[in-house]
Amino acid sequence: MEEITFTLRPNDEFIELNKLLQVMEIAQTGGHAKLLIEDGAVKVNGEVEFRKRNKLRDGDKVAIDHLTITISK
Repeated sequence: MEEITFTLRPNDEFIELNKLLQVMEIAQTGGHAKLLIEDGAVKVNGEVEFRKRNKLRDGDKVAIDHLTITISK
């Protein structure tokens, strides 16, 4: 499993899950991100996450396929 870190911008406290999937180029569009989340393909901190606008903060871990993204401040 590949592990990477996403660093929040200095003034940001969180990033929404659907935005993270787009920024990391896992989803090509917002609609694609929404489908991935609705299909149960994304886990946040080990739990399947269905909220597309879930706020990800420092220390959260997002898993999809063979990729884990750790949110960092």
